[in-house]
Amino acid sequence: MSVTINAHQLGRLIDKVYSHVGPDTIEVLHGIRLDADTTHLHAVASDRYTIAAARYRLNKGEQGQEPWARTIPATWLKPLREWASAHAGNQQITITTETGRVDFTTDTTKSRIPVTDDQDFPNWRSLLRGITLHVPEKFIFPAVDSRMLARWADTDDVLRVHVTSDLTALMVFGEDFIGAQMPKRYAGIGPCEDETFEAALAMWPTLDEDEANAAEPVTELPSAEDAMGTIPEMVQSLLQQTLRSTSDMLGAPTDDPGAMASYALAGVHAWSAYRFLDALHRADPRLAAKTVAELGEELEAGDFSENAWEIAEKAGHDPQKWSDDYEAHLKRMADKRAAEQSVAAGAA
Repeated sequence: MSVTINAHQLGRLIDKVYSHVGPDTIEVLHGIRLDADTTHLHAVASDRYTIAAARYRLNKGEQGQEPWARTIPATWLKPLREWASAHAGNQQITITTETGRVDFTTDTTKSRIPVTDDQDFPNWRSLLRGITLHVPEKFIFPAVDSRMLARWADTDDVLRVHVTSDLTALMVFGEDFIGAQMPKRYAGIGPCEDETFEAALAMWPTLDEDEANAAEPVTELPSAEDAMGTIPEMVQSLLQQTLRSTSDMLGAPTDDPGAMASYALAGVHAWSAYRFLDALHRADPRLAAKTVAELGEELEAGDFSENAWEIAEKAGHDPQKWSDDYEAHLKRMADKRAAEQSVAAGAA
């Protein structure tokens, strides 16, 4: 029994549930449960007051295999996380269960963790499913800023929550994340009509008590991009700049190659920035949001040119030579235009 996951996604699975690991006084909860069913690899943790499950969809060739589950003891979680971080994010890691151990293997390295094969662990699917049975027919399904809920800070920046009934567990949903927490009374959270609780719950069919008959999900939870205001704004700006630059280039005077080149370069840079942002957001939504926020602060401060100069020097480049070469290029272009104008004036 084995599954494959890249190093970045393995680290995210651990991070999403690590805050919910139980104390060392409760052995069965003092660790993270790796639970693979026919479609997903889950990481699950509980401290009795909260329970959290994150998932990663298996490759098509690995779906349909015999389900398995092992608990990684808490003492091994930090070394495992550091081991995963030591690899490139796209490095493929094969997780294999053997008698008394779980192996994490790449093409060049292996991490072997001893486990108890028959160790008990709460039936997290049944627990979460039982909580959903308290859901009333009509209710609000708000979105909240997860930074206000420290326990959930390593999941997604925006989570959807629902209080199942008075003084019972709070259901928490994010992008590929589900959990529960005892509620605390607070006000100021308004309704969110973008998605229903039923649609979000449908993304987790294995919570159904009859797991053998659980259907494949047919809907998707909102992506992190839909929930973060700054990233869509940046995407819109970059795409607008790309199209605007193309339009300007087509409308530029044919006798001014410098203007056409500038418009073309602006379009290329805007499109490149969009593609890099899109790729970063798909790989790590939280890092993408953090980067966009920091970029906004840098642009507002207006000192990014000085920073670029210092970064170029630290990287071993010669920004002064770049500046001198560009000034020389501008002078040559100006001299060429002056000569052409002089010839045209003489011919007239």
